[in-house]
Amino acid sequence: MEIYLVGGAVRDMLLGIEAHDKDYAVTGATMEEMLALGYQQVGKSFPVFLHPESKCEYALARTERKSGHGYGGFTFDFSPEVTIEEDLSRRDLTINSMAMAADGRIIDPWGGQEDLRNRILRHTGSAFREDPLRIMRTARFAARFAPLGFTVAPETLELMREITNSGELSYLTAERVFKEFDSALGRGDAAVFVRVLRECGALKELFPELDALYGIPARPFWHPEVDTGIHMELCLSWASAHGLSAVEKFALFCHDLGKALTPPEILPRHTGHGERGVPLVNALCERLKVPVHYRQSAVVTAAGHSFVHRCLERTPEEILELFLRSDSFRSPGRLEVLLRCSEADYRGRRGFEDLPYPQPALLRECFAAASAVTARDALAAGFRGKEVTLEQNRQRAAAIARCRREFMEKNRDLLATVRKEP
Repeated sequence: MEIYLVGGAVRDMLLGIEAHDKDYAVTGATMEEMLALGYQQVGKSFPVFLHPESKCEYALARTERKSGHGYGGFTFDFSPEVTIEEDLSRRDLTINSMAMAADGRIIDPWGGQEDLRNRILRHTGSAFREDPLRIMRTARFAARFAPLGFTVAPETLELMREITNSGELSYLTAERVFKEFDSALGRGDAAVFVRVLRECGALKELFPELDALYGIPARPFWHPEVDTGIHMELCLSWASAHGLSAVEKFALFCHDLGKALTPPEILPRHTGHGERGVPLVNALCERLKVPVHYRQSAVVTAAGHSFVHRCLERTPEEILELFLRSDSFRSPGRLEVLLRCSEADYRGRRGFEDLPYPQPALLRECFAAASAVTARDALAAGFRGKEVTLEQNRQRAAAIARCRREFMEKNRDLLATVRKEP
């Protein structure tokens, strides 16, 4: 029996990155031998085991052969005769196809170390084409390692185009697509994930709602980049650089989908695009089986981001309606997602990165003032039944009005510099 550290842990070690997860491959062993040594099998038939003490994953070295469609259409050989080199040959990218022996020796039959030095994401071998999920995985690694200067090798990108054109992406389950998507949103520059998928044609197959934004014009005064798809990339890059969460990046991903449905006769304006995009957001979430809290944040952001941009001109009653419509008094985190995404939307425009944007600060202060008004205040004033809610909201609007006046006075000089319609 030989045990090797494999995959991402070896890659990250060579990059000088702390490896949070360590996976091992075992050669020369059987399932029965692993169980006899106290390892706990994960699943019923797949030979992956948890170490009895560390709980790290240990998998029997294996080879695989394509036997159907999609990422699950494979048959495997887990015999003790499978070598570590054969096991590594089935992996996706050369930088993930390395192993380290117990004595520290690096097994690198596919040139992963050289590709690490050259910052290249390259497919390990021809077996790459057999698993369509590897298109998303490659785009995800491109996003994760973009800050380190990694790019996808031209021949790998061409192979990804061939896989896309083969129709294999249609066999991926919604759960697997969203899992890869969510992972890409969580680490690195999410815009790179979108860009790589678009370059190989997979964005149109997997996320047609977003692909439809490319080529849709916007007014240069507000969008110097003009193209709505490019604007989306800029938003995601800003969000990635400023620590927005995966939930917030997903909301950003969805916030302008309605612009693809703007009537041609009103272009390049996009009046009403937020509300127009809500059905598209819901349809995308339904198709990908997106978690409920992701969907809620995305819908609130799509419907409300234009209001946030114009909130300096809105009445206290309209501001209160935003809080009520987004259910922010019961779920204040939802408002914070909207405000952070609205700032990312504003900053995701060429030349807007450092312009004054006080709108989120105003709405945060107004929300704090409105939240301080409770139903007890209305009850103490003698209101009962439905009148309690009406009175509470009247007092909330009054609190917002006071807060808004104070904010405008306190920030008069800053507000004079805010970009306005010509």
